[in-house]
Amino acid sequence: MEKVDVLGVKFDNVSMEEAIKICEDFLNKDKGNLIVTPNPEIVMRAKDDEEFKNIINNAELVIPDGIGIIKAGNILNTPLKERVAGYDLICNLLEKYKDGSKTFYFWGSKPEYAAEAKQKLEEKYPNIKIVGTHNGYFSDEEETSIINEIATLKPDILLAGLGAPKQEKIINKYKDKGYFKIGIGCGGSIDVLAGRVKRAPKLFIKLHLEWFYRLLKEPTRFKRMLVLPKFLKEVKTVAKKEL
Repeated sequence: MEKVDVLGVKFDNVSMEEAIKICEDFLNKDKGNLIVTPNPEIVMRAKDDEEFKNIINNAELVIPDGIGIIKAGNILNTPLKERVAGYDLICNLLEKYKDGSKTFYFWGSKPEYAAEAKQKLEEKYPNIKIVGTHNGYFSDEEETSIINEIATLKPDILLAGLGAPKQEKIINKYKDKGYFKIGIGCGGSIDVLAGRVKRAPKLFIKLHLEWFYRLLKEPTRFKRMLVLPKFLKEVKTVAKKEL
C-alpha cells in the first residue's frame, strides 16, 4: 500500500471501501493485526514517543482519522484519498458481521459503558456475536486476567478503547499471540456505541467540523485542541523545507 508520511507517522493511503476489504483479508489469516487511527493529536504525541511512533509505523493498517490529517497530506503535496474515521470503520465492521459470522470483544471506557454498548448492539442486531466486555480500569494483575479471558474467547475483532498510546501498546503487545485477528485502538468509540456520547450531526461531519462540535459539547477539550494549530504549523514548516 502507498504510504503518506505526516511528521514521521506513515499513513496507508486507502479509502473506506479499501480499508474494509483489508479487514476482510486480515480476518482470513491466522495472525493478529493492529489497526491504528491517528488524528493530529496522536501524531504529535508520537513525535515525542519513539516507541509509540514505531508501533504505529509497524502496524498492519494506519488510517487517517481526522480532517487535520487530510489537510496535512494536501499541504505536503502527498494527498490522501479520504478521511477514514475509526468510528465509521468500526460501524461498518459491526454492520458487515451482524450475522454473527465474526466475533467481537469490547475492552475500555467506564465500568458500565462496554456492557451497555454490547446490549444496544444486540438489540439492533439480534444475531451479532459480542463474546465479552471489560472496562478500561485495571491493574497489571487484572490485565493478565483480561488477556486470559480474551485468549480463551478468541474474538475475531478486539476493540480497545483505552486511550492512546495505551491501547495501541497493549494490542501490539499481544497481537502475535493468536488471541485475536484484528485489534483496533478505538479511543472513545465505545462511549458512542453505548449512547453515552453523541456523534456530531451529519452537517458538522460533512463540513469537517466534527472537532468543533465535540469542543462545544466538551469545553474541557480546549487544551487538547491547542495541538491542532501547532500540528499544522509544523506540517507547513516541513512543506517549505521540501520545496
